[in-house]
Amino acid sequence: MEIYICEICGYIYDPELGDDATDIAPRTAFKDIPDDWLCPECGAGKEDFVVEG
Repeated sequence: MEIYICEICGYIYDPELGDDATDIAPRTAFKDIPDDWLCPECGAGKEDFVVEG
């Protein structure tokens, strides 16, 4: 699974870890996160994330 990075603040979403702060379970692909999910660091939307690399 691909790792995504917030272009606004640099927060890294690693699907292996999920996101405890917003109750996203480990092994949840970025595409499977709800569309209204926001970056837990800066509040940016999913559209502000890019694939690492």
